[in-house]
Amino acid sequence: MSVLQKTISRSVVCAGIGLHSGCKARLRVLPAGLDHGIKFRRVDRLEGDKVSGGTGAAALRDIPATAHNVSAFRLGTTLSNTSGDSVATVEHLMAACIGMGLDNLLIEIDGPEVPILDGSSWVFCELLQTAGVVVQDGYRKVLRLLETVEVKDGDKWARLSPTVSDALSLRVRIDFDDRVIGTQEAFFRLSSHTFDSDIAFARTFGFSKDIHALQANGFAKGGSLDNAILIDDGCIVNPEGLRSPDEFVKHKLLDAVGDLALDGGYIAGYYEAEKPGHALNNALVRTLLDRPEAWRWEEIVRHDIAQTGSALHV
Repeated sequence: MSVLQKTISRSVVCAGIGLHSGCKARLRVLPAGLDHGIKFRRVDRLEGDKVSGGTGAAALRDIPATAHNVSAFRLGTTLSNTSGDSVATVEHLMAACIGMGLDNLLIEIDGPEVPILDGSSWVFCELLQTAGVVVQDGYRKVLRLLETVEVKDGDKWARLSPTVSDALSLRVRIDFDDRVIGTQEAFFRLSSHTFDSDIAFARTFGFSKDIHALQANGFAKGGSLDNAILIDDGCIVNPEGLRSPDEFVKHKLLDAVGDLALDGGYIAGYYEAEKPGHALNNALVRTLLDRPEAWRWEEIVRHDIAQTGSALHV
Protein backbone atom coordinates (compact mmCIF):
# COMPACT_ATOMS: atom_id res chain seq x y z
CA MET A 1 0.00 0.00 0.00
CA SER A 2 1.44 3.34 -1.07
CA VAL A 3 1.49 5.97 1.65
CA LEU A 4 1.32 8.90 -0.80
CA GLN A 5 -1.40 9.84 -3.24
CA LYS A 6 -0.79 9.31 -6.95
CA THR A 7 -2.02 10.54 -10.29
CA ILE A 8 -0.82 10.12 -13.88
CA SER A 9 1.83 12.27 -15.54
CA ARG A 10 -0.04 13.00 -18.78
CA SER A 11 -3.44 12.50 -20.33
CA VAL A 12 -4.25 9.33 -22.29
CA VAL A 13 -7.09 8.50 -24.67
CA CYS A 14 -8.98 5.43 -25.82
CA ALA A 15 -12.23 4.84 -27.69
CA GLY A 16 -14.69 2.05 -28.28
CA ILE A 17 -18.30 0.96 -27.95
CA GLY A 18 -20.37 0.46 -24.83
CA LEU A 19 -21.31 -3.10 -23.93
CA HIS A 20 -24.97 -2.35 -23.26
CA SER A 21 -25.73 0.85 -25.21
CA GLY A 22 -23.70 -0.07 -28.29
CA CYS A 23 -22.77 3.63 -28.49
CA LYS A 24 -19.30 4.78 -29.45
CA ALA A 25 -17.43 6.93 -26.94
CA ARG A 26 -14.04 8.57 -26.61
CA LEU A 27 -12.48 8.45 -23.16
CA ARG A 28 -9.76 10.83 -21.98
CA VAL A 29 -8.08 10.30 -18.60
CA LEU A 30 -6.32 13.37 -17.19
CA PRO A 31 -4.10 14.02 -14.14
CA ALA A 32 -5.81 15.64 -11.17
CA GLY A 33 -4.62 17.46 -8.07
CA LEU A 34 -4.26 16.34 -4.49
CA ASP A 35 -7.47 15.09 -2.82
CA HIS A 36 -9.43 15.44 -6.08
CA GLY A 37 -10.44 11.80 -6.14
CA ILE A 38 -11.75 10.12 -9.29
CA LYS A 39 -14.44 12.04 -11.16
CA PHE A 40 -16.22 11.63 -14.49
CA ARG A 41 -17.21 14.46 -16.83
CA ARG A 42 -19.66 14.09 -19.74
CA VAL A 43 -18.08 16.54 -22.19
CA ASP A 44 -20.74 15.91 -24.84
CA ARG A 45 -23.45 16.96 -22.37
CA LEU A 46 -21.54 20.15 -21.55
CA GLU A 47 -21.36 21.05 -25.23
CA GLY A 48 -25.02 20.19 -25.80
CA ASP A 49 -26.11 22.35 -22.86
CA LYS A 50 -23.75 25.17 -23.93
CA VAL A 51 -22.08 25.31 -20.53
CA SER A 52 -19.96 28.46 -20.28
CA GLY A 53 -17.56 29.75 -17.68
CA GLY A 54 -14.52 27.63 -18.48
CA THR A 55 -13.11 24.80 -16.41
CA GLY A 56 -14.74 25.97 -13.19
CA ALA A 57 -18.25 25.80 -14.62
CA ALA A 58 -17.60 22.41 -16.17
CA ALA A 59 -16.30 21.06 -12.85
CA LEU A 60 -19.67 21.79 -11.25
CA ARG A 61 -21.12 19.07 -13.50
CA ASP A 62 -18.48 16.47 -12.61
CA ILE A 63 -19.68 13.12 -11.25
CA PRO A 64 -17.58 11.92 -8.29
CA ALA A 65 -17.11 8.15 -8.36
CA THR A 66 -18.91 7.43 -5.09
CA ALA A 67 -21.63 4.98 -4.08
CA HIS A 68 -24.22 7.68 -3.41
CA ASN A 69 -23.99 8.72 -7.08
CA VAL A 70 -24.86 5.21 -8.29
CA SER A 71 -28.17 5.39 -10.14
CA ALA A 72 -28.33 1.89 -11.65
CA PHE A 73 -26.58 -1.41 -11.07
CA ARG A 74 -28.21 -4.05 -13.23
CA LEU A 75 -25.47 -5.76 -15.27
CA GLY A 76 -23.13 -2.82 -14.61
CA THR A 77 -22.66 0.24 -12.44
CA THR A 78 -23.98 3.64 -13.58
CA LEU A 79 -23.05 6.97 -11.97
CA SER A 80 -25.24 10.08 -12.26
CA ASN A 81 -25.44 13.66 -11.00
CA THR A 82 -28.33 16.03 -10.31
CA SER A 83 -27.92 17.67 -13.73
CA GLY A 84 -28.95 14.45 -15.45
CA ASP A 85 -25.44 13.51 -16.61
CA SER A 86 -24.64 9.81 -16.30
CA VAL A 87 -21.89 7.34 -17.18
CA ALA A 88 -22.61 3.62 -17.36
CA THR A 89 -20.44 0.53 -16.87
CA VAL A 90 -17.72 2.28 -14.88
CA GLU A 91 -16.60 -0.76 -12.89
CA HIS A 92 -13.80 -2.11 -15.13
CA LEU A 93 -12.18 1.32 -15.43
CA MET A 94 -12.59 1.99 -11.71
CA ALA A 95 -10.99 -1.38 -10.94
CA ALA A 96 -8.02 -0.48 -13.15
CA CYS A 97 -7.59 2.93 -11.46
CA ILE A 98 -7.64 1.43 -7.97
CA GLY A 99 -5.72 -1.65 -9.04
CA MET A 100 -2.96 0.53 -10.47
CA GLY A 101 -2.78 2.54 -7.23
CA LEU A 102 -4.15 5.87 -8.53
CA ASP A 103 -6.04 8.34 -6.33
CA ASN A 104 -6.72 11.48 -8.37
CA LEU A 105 -8.04 11.47 -11.94
CA LEU A 106 -10.47 13.36 -14.16
CA ILE A 107 -12.13 11.10 -16.72
CA GLU A 108 -13.73 12.89 -19.67
CA ILE A 109 -16.13 10.94 -21.86
CA ASP A 110 -18.24 12.00 -24.85
CA GLY A 111 -20.84 9.26 -24.62
CA PRO A 112 -23.19 7.52 -22.19
CA GLU A 113 -21.08 4.46 -21.42
CA VAL A 114 -17.45 3.62 -20.77
CA PRO A 115 -16.05 1.60 -23.70
CA ILE A 116 -16.04 -2.11 -22.93
CA LEU A 117 -12.83 -2.69 -24.94
CA ASP A 118 -11.97 -6.41 -24.45
CA GLY A 119 -14.40 -6.91 -21.55
CA SER A 120 -11.75 -6.75 -18.82
CA SER A 121 -9.53 -4.12 -17.15
CA TRP A 122 -6.43 -5.14 -19.07
CA VAL A 123 -6.49 -2.42 -21.73
CA PHE A 124 -7.26 0.26 -19.13
CA CYS A 125 -4.24 -0.89 -17.10
CA GLU A 126 -2.00 -0.68 -20.15
CA LEU A 127 -3.38 2.78 -20.94
CA LEU A 128 -2.67 4.06 -17.42
CA GLN A 129 0.79 2.51 -17.43
CA THR A 130 1.69 4.39 -20.63
CA ALA A 131 0.62 7.63 -18.92
CA GLY A 132 3.20 7.18 -16.16
CA VAL A 133 2.64 7.73 -12.45
CA VAL A 134 3.25 10.89 -10.43
CA VAL A 135 3.64 10.65 -6.66
CA GLN A 136 1.89 13.60 -5.00
CA ASP A 137 2.76 15.54 -1.88
CA GLY A 138 -0.03 14.25 0.33
CA TYR A 139 -0.76 11.13 2.32
CA ARG A 140 -3.28 8.60 1.09
CA LYS A 141 -6.35 7.95 3.20
CA VAL A 142 -7.92 4.54 3.60
CA LEU A 143 -11.32 3.60 4.95
CA ARG A 144 -10.55 1.40 7.96
CA LEU A 145 -13.21 -1.18 8.91
CA LEU A 146 -13.99 -1.13 12.64
CA GLU A 147 -16.99 -3.48 12.57
CA THR A 148 -18.26 -6.15 10.20
CA VAL A 149 -20.91 -5.01 7.72
CA GLU A 150 -22.99 -7.52 5.76
CA VAL A 151 -25.83 -7.53 3.23
CA LYS A 152 -27.92 -10.47 2.01
CA ASP A 153 -30.24 -11.20 -0.89
CA GLY A 154 -31.65 -14.71 -0.68
CA ASP A 155 -28.72 -17.13 -0.99
CA LYS A 156 -26.41 -14.28 -2.02
CA TRP A 157 -24.41 -12.29 0.53
CA ALA A 158 -21.41 -9.98 0.83
CA ARG A 159 -19.55 -8.66 3.87
CA LEU A 160 -16.67 -6.41 4.82
CA SER A 161 -14.72 -7.17 8.00
CA PRO A 162 -11.89 -5.48 9.91
CA THR A 163 -8.30 -6.48 9.22
CA VAL A 164 -4.90 -5.39 10.51
CA SER A 165 -3.66 -4.78 6.96
CA ASP A 166 -3.77 -1.41 5.17
CA ALA A 167 -4.90 -3.23 2.02
CA LEU A 168 -8.10 -4.81 0.75
CA SER A 169 -8.29 -8.60 0.59
CA LEU A 170 -11.10 -10.33 -1.29
CA ARG A 171 -12.55 -13.83 -1.39
CA VAL A 172 -15.38 -14.66 -3.80
CA ARG A 173 -17.35 -17.84 -4.45
CA ILE A 174 -19.67 -18.32 -7.43
CA ASP A 175 -21.98 -21.19 -8.33
CA PHE A 176 -23.59 -21.44 -11.76
CA ASP A 177 -25.79 -24.24 -13.05
CA ASP A 178 -23.58 -24.70 -16.08
CA ARG A 179 -20.80 -27.26 -16.39
CA VAL A 180 -18.33 -24.82 -17.94
CA ILE A 181 -18.45 -22.64 -14.79
CA GLY A 182 -19.87 -24.69 -11.92
CA THR A 183 -18.54 -23.68 -8.50
CA GLN A 184 -15.41 -21.52 -8.35
CA GLU A 185 -13.70 -19.72 -5.47
CA ALA A 186 -10.73 -17.35 -5.48
CA PHE A 187 -8.79 -15.11 -3.10
CA PHE A 188 -6.95 -11.91 -4.00
CA ARG A 189 -5.04 -9.29 -2.02
CA LEU A 190 -5.21 -5.95 -3.79
CA SER A 191 -1.84 -4.59 -4.84
CA SER A 192 -0.65 -2.47 -7.75
CA HIS A 193 2.04 -5.10 -8.26
CA THR A 194 -0.41 -7.96 -8.76
CA PHE A 195 -3.69 -6.52 -10.06
CA ASP A 196 -2.68 -6.32 -13.72
CA SER A 197 -1.19 -9.82 -13.74
CA ASP A 198 -3.64 -11.70 -11.48
CA ILE A 199 -7.17 -10.49 -12.27
CA ALA A 200 -7.14 -7.55 -14.74
CA PHE A 201 -7.30 -9.94 -17.71
CA ALA A 202 -10.59 -11.57 -16.65
CA ARG A 203 -13.43 -10.78 -19.08
CA THR A 204 -17.13 -10.31 -18.52
CA PHE A 205 -19.29 -13.28 -19.49
CA GLY A 206 -22.82 -14.17 -20.49
CA PHE A 207 -25.06 -16.94 -21.79
CA SER A 208 -26.35 -17.22 -25.35
CA LYS A 209 -29.83 -18.19 -24.05
CA ASP A 210 -30.14 -14.75 -22.42
CA ILE A 211 -29.05 -12.57 -25.34
CA HIS A 212 -32.43 -11.90 -26.98
CA ALA A 213 -34.10 -10.99 -23.68
CA LEU A 214 -31.21 -8.73 -22.69
CA GLN A 215 -31.23 -6.86 -25.98
CA ALA A 216 -35.01 -6.51 -25.87
CA ASN A 217 -34.55 -4.76 -22.51
CA GLY A 218 -31.82 -2.42 -23.75
CA PHE A 219 -28.77 -4.41 -22.67
CA ALA A 220 -25.85 -6.11 -24.49
CA LYS A 221 -26.38 -4.12 -27.70
CA GLY A 222 -22.61 -3.77 -28.10
CA GLY A 223 -21.71 -7.27 -26.95
CA SER A 224 -19.59 -9.53 -29.15
CA LEU A 225 -17.00 -12.27 -28.91
CA ASP A 226 -14.40 -9.48 -28.93
CA ASN A 227 -15.55 -8.13 -25.57
CA ALA A 228 -17.19 -10.97 -23.65
CA ILE A 229 -17.03 -14.68 -23.01
CA LEU A 230 -20.13 -16.33 -24.48
CA ILE A 231 -21.36 -19.61 -23.01
CA ASP A 232 -23.73 -21.86 -24.96
CA ASP A 233 -25.07 -24.99 -23.25
CA GLY A 234 -21.89 -25.73 -21.32
CA CYS A 235 -19.46 -24.73 -24.07
CA ILE A 236 -17.27 -21.67 -24.65
CA VAL A 237 -18.20 -20.09 -27.99
CA ASN A 238 -15.09 -17.86 -28.20
CA PRO A 239 -12.58 -19.64 -30.45
CA GLU A 240 -9.62 -18.63 -28.26
CA GLY A 241 -11.23 -20.17 -25.18
CA LEU A 242 -10.55 -18.93 -21.65
CA ARG A 243 -7.55 -16.93 -20.49
CA SER A 244 -7.48 -19.01 -17.29
CA PRO A 245 -9.64 -21.87 -15.95
CA ASP A 246 -10.95 -19.59 -13.19
CA GLU A 247 -11.53 -16.53 -15.39
CA PHE A 248 -15.19 -16.35 -14.34
CA VAL A 249 -14.59 -15.97 -10.60
CA LYS A 250 -11.63 -13.68 -11.25
CA HIS A 251 -13.91 -11.37 -13.21
CA LYS A 252 -16.20 -11.27 -10.17
CA LEU A 253 -13.15 -10.24 -8.11
CA LEU A 254 -12.39 -7.53 -10.68
CA ASP A 255 -15.96 -6.24 -10.54
CA ALA A 256 -15.82 -6.18 -6.73
CA VAL A 257 -12.63 -4.09 -6.77
CA GLY A 258 -14.32 -1.57 -9.08
CA ASP A 259 -17.57 -1.44 -7.11
CA LEU A 260 -15.87 -1.18 -3.71
CA ALA A 261 -13.79 1.72 -5.02
CA LEU A 262 -17.01 3.73 -4.87
CA ASP A 263 -16.50 4.15 -1.13
CA GLY A 264 -14.48 7.19 -2.23
CA GLY A 265 -10.99 5.72 -1.95
CA TYR A 266 -9.22 2.64 -0.70
CA ILE A 267 -10.59 0.14 1.83
CA ALA A 268 -8.54 -1.51 4.56
CA GLY A 269 -10.64 -4.59 5.19
CA TYR A 270 -11.60 -8.11 4.15
CA TYR A 271 -14.34 -8.59 1.53
CA GLU A 272 -16.08 -11.95 1.29
CA ALA A 273 -18.99 -12.76 -1.00
CA GLU A 274 -21.19 -15.61 -2.17
CA LYS A 275 -22.64 -15.13 -5.68
CA PRO A 276 -21.97 -11.37 -5.77
CA GLY A 277 -23.13 -8.87 -8.35
CA HIS A 278 -23.14 -5.11 -8.82
CA ALA A 279 -26.40 -4.62 -6.89
CA LEU A 280 -25.09 -6.58 -3.90
CA ASN A 281 -21.73 -4.79 -3.95
CA ASN A 282 -23.36 -1.38 -4.13
CA ALA A 283 -25.75 -2.26 -1.30
CA LEU A 284 -22.74 -3.28 0.78
CA VAL A 285 -20.89 0.00 0.19
CA ARG A 286 -24.02 2.08 0.86
CA THR A 287 -24.70 0.15 4.06
CA LEU A 288 -21.10 0.69 5.12
CA LEU A 289 -21.18 4.44 4.47
CA ASP A 290 -24.51 4.76 6.27
CA ARG A 291 -22.97 3.22 9.41
CA PRO A 292 -20.26 5.74 10.44
CA GLU A 293 -19.57 3.79 13.64
CA ALA A 294 -18.34 0.86 11.52
CA TRP A 295 -15.41 2.68 9.91
CA ARG A 296 -13.12 5.67 9.95
CA TRP A 297 -10.83 7.39 7.49
CA GLU A 298 -7.13 6.95 8.29
CA GLU A 299 -4.23 8.84 6.83
CA ILE A 300 -1.32 6.46 6.38
CA VAL A 301 1.82 8.17 7.64
CA ARG A 302 5.07 6.28 7.74
CA HIS A 303 8.19 7.74 9.32
CA ASP A 304 11.62 6.42 8.45
CA ILE A 305 10.04 3.24 7.08
CA ALA A 306 13.29 2.08 5.51
CA GLN A 307 14.90 1.74 8.92
CA THR A 308 12.02 1.03 11.30
CA GLY A 309 9.09 -0.14 9.20
CA SER A 310 6.85 1.75 11.60
CA ALA A 311 3.48 3.16 10.68
CA LEU A 312 1.42 5.82 12.38
CA HIS A 313 -2.27 6.19 11.65
CA VAL A 314 -3.91 9.52 12.41
